Amino acid sequence: MDWIALRLSVELGLATLAVLLPLALWLGRVLAYRRFPGRSAIEAAIALPLVLPPTVLGFYLLVGFGAQSPLGRAWEGVFGQGLAFSFEGLVLASVIANLPFAVQPVRNGFAAVPRRLREAGAVSGLSPLAVLLRIELPLAWPGIATAVVLTFAHTLGEFGVVLMVGGSIPGETRTIAIAIYDRVQAFDQQAAGIMSAVLLALSLLALGLTGSLSRRIGRQDGDG
Repeated sequence: MDWIALRLSVELGLATLAVLLPLALWLGRVLAYRRFPGRSAIEAAIALPLVLPPTVLGFYLLVGFGAQSPLGRAWEGVFGQGLAFSFEGLVLASVIANLPFAVQPVRNGFAAVPRRLREAGAVSGLSPLAVLLRIELPLAWPGIATAVVLTFAHTLGEFGVVLMVGGSIPGETRTIAIAIYDRVQAFDQQAAGIMSAVLLALSLLALGLTGSLSRRIGRQDGDG
């Protein structure tokens, strides 16, 4: 078992959540409540990582993070190191790759909040922030929790984007998914099998949790 790779994967998952969850809360709420020109295009762009092959997405991210790109040059100028093949680059790539896994459940969670409750809060004199904190977030929590579980689980198992953007640098970019690939290449079936079993167990747990949370969202939507 490659504990360093597992720890790095957990750190990557937590860092991705720290960056992505606030964005998902804002964007999911906007998509749930507002109608505006270009909304369909934004939803399509968010869902793109679901249908785009990970290696293709990883290739474009690698080009976008490279030393010749404006983002890559700006990052190197500020931090003194390249964005590609670094942990920071993995975090940014993971945020982009996980957009649909975070935004869509959050949007569904907010959409399931009955409109009459939000309107009642506003009529009662609550500020928009108070309505969000006291009404919307407590009722949308199944969708938010689903986003957290799916994003974290998907980050642990992501392979194509991680390999393209980060490579396999021990202790910096070699996640558990990459470590499994390396062990298979080295004909170490036992180590690959143990690490694969860990990811399988985590995936099954994530599916069970998201199924339970989705049923809660469905019951809320039906009550609304």
